[in-house]
Amino acid sequence: MRKIQIEKWKAKMPDGKDIDESLLVMLNVLISNKKPEDIPRGLDNFRLMNRIAKAFDNAGKTGVLTLEESDYSFLKKTIESDIPSIWGSRDETMKAVDAFINAKQE
Repeated sequence: MRKIQIEKWKAKMPDGKDIDESLLVMLNVLISNKKPEDIPRGLDNFRLMNRIAKAFDNAGKTGVLTLEESDYSFLKKTIESDIPSIWGSRDETMKAVDAFINAKQE
């Protein structure tokens, strides 16, 4: 089990509007932007996505993302392979990703 504190911050959009961002928003974008052929399929992955969705919902309420080890591993691999390098130009994003990657197993 891994627990990650969810921090929120404001980000500027190209049109100048401020939006709320967090690790949950980043992870949702990474999962949503996967190519259809890269999205895992099958019953086990169906259940994995359900657990992740529930964990995200709960984290939105509590501020702590709690993940089973298999769910954490899936998200970590997604970050490692899919995160756009340009996201590294923002300190808040770096801190959120580091918090996730360095989360200790309980």
